[in-house]
Amino acid sequence: MRYLIFQKFRVRNILMSGLLAFSLVNLSAQVTDAPARSEGKGPFKRLILRGVTLINSTGAPPVGPVDIVIEGHTIKEVSSVGYPGVPVSEKSRPPVMEGDEVMDCSGFYALPGFVDMHGHIGGKSQGTPSEYVFKLWLAHGITTVRDPGSGNGLDWNLQHKKRSDKNEITAPRLFCYTTFGQGWEKTINTEEEAISWVKENASKGADGIKFFGAPPKIFASALKENKKLGLRSACHHAQLEVARMNVLASADAGLTSMEHWYGLPEALFDDRTIQDYPADYNYNNEQNRFEEAGKLWKQAAGPGSDRWNFVMDALLKVDFTLDPTFNIYEANRDLMRARNADWHKEFTLPSLWKFYAPSRISHGSYWFDWGTEQEIQWRQNYQLWMQFVNEYKNKGGRVTAGSDSGFIYQLYGFGYIRELELLREAGFHPLEVIRAATLKGAEALGADSWLGSIEPNKRADIILIKENPLSNLKYLFGTGTIKINDKNEEVMAGGIDYTIKDGIIYDARKLLEDVKEMVKKAKEE
Repeated sequence: MRYLIFQKFRVRNILMSGLLAFSLVNLSAQVTDAPARSEGKGPFKRLILRGVTLINSTGAPPVGPVDIVIEGHTIKEVSSVGYPGVPVSEKSRPPVMEGDEVMDCSGFYALPGFVDMHGHIGGKSQGTPSEYVFKLWLAHGITTVRDPGSGNGLDWNLQHKKRSDKNEITAPRLFCYTTFGQGWEKTINTEEEAISWVKENASKGADGIKFFGAPPKIFASALKENKKLGLRSACHHAQLEVARMNVLASADAGLTSMEHWYGLPEALFDDRTIQDYPADYNYNNEQNRFEEAGKLWKQAAGPGSDRWNFVMDALLKVDFTLDPTFNIYEANRDLMRARNADWHKEFTLPSLWKFYAPSRISHGSYWFDWGTEQEIQWRQNYQLWMQFVNEYKNKGGRVTAGSDSGFIYQLYGFGYIRELELLREAGFHPLEVIRAATLKGAEALGADSWLGSIEPNKRADIILIKENPLSNLKYLFGTGTIKINDKNEEVMAGGIDYTIKDGIIYDARKLLEDVKEMVKKAKEE
């Protein structure tokens, strides 16, 4: 959602010779540094998780009981050790050696750590400290985050990436994608300048580039050079440039993934070339922008049409990644639901709640006159959008899970779990949802050789939860979900119990208590 670049950065010389210049300087979103890690146990020389039911991301069905052996930050062994309802024979288990840490996980389910492919680490305008964001992510099983845009500055992000890699802070590992043009005082007006910036970005240690669009030759040159250097890319095809280069053109030029869905309906146009903007439309009026965006999929070629199939096949051919972020637009189809989610009372900072409120300045706060008509348009928009994404997955395309929280009433961690529910609504089997949230994200990052599944020689990123998320994804919410117990009492069931990242065991419930305390203090102040 951080594509309102005019509010994130001071953009100099926006229009020059009719071209949109992407000079993004004077970062204004930087948050506080994360404190030194004081949470988590480990990593251990050898850790054994005993008797867990494994829900992996490989397409395999659940299996258990399983023992998982971890040495340092690496999974060394995954062994099936028995049968449900039958005592485990000790002879079948990996032997326990002196100094081993053993954790009885009988009754628990184990999943790979989640990958959030669209995570922003807060910002000054939201008043969200990095510690607050990181703990909400880890408490929801998110052990890896791609930050598309590095809105707090690449240097800040890389510093925290290194600290997280060393586990000096309580945080997921970070993949840092820099916004195209960020860090330069001058505008990028030529292909040569684009190539120079891309080389400089790579030399600084960035993992990739986040685009919003650019003049076609400049955009294509940057993508080509980025791909040549072995880096990946993401794009929110903003309306200011999408008519000149939609997702079909950018994917052909070397773009590896797209955010949201802008650029995709435009590629599906078969009776027009430009979105049907009304005469009084103004891009800087966010209600205009989002209200009209809710009508966009209906302007595209429909499911099963020649154009629909052509675009899908073209994206499949280049191994393109869709990161839909369904959750971030959900308030558009049901504002009341988004505003009244269970977690806001205890987990949403007052500064963030204020940022969400109707405003002509705060990005994503466009509730000037939002009602039934707009919501119906968006619900219909979702039906077509979800159909494309599900069909793309069914044909072998890569679909990942991203949240883009911190905007439009979506809260870090909680918004990611809601994304999983929406993938399920789109038609994904629960196991396909878990795969999108783990292994597919690792593939999109080029890290699937060491991340994304619970297998030997991969990083020990594991979620432990007592309730079965395949039966109800709501169990993954930090608040859990409502149930009635045997005494006919209303209780909250679920919530992740432990998040293991790099072999370090974090008490997810304790992390949430820390966040609740931050929110409580902020309200008192």
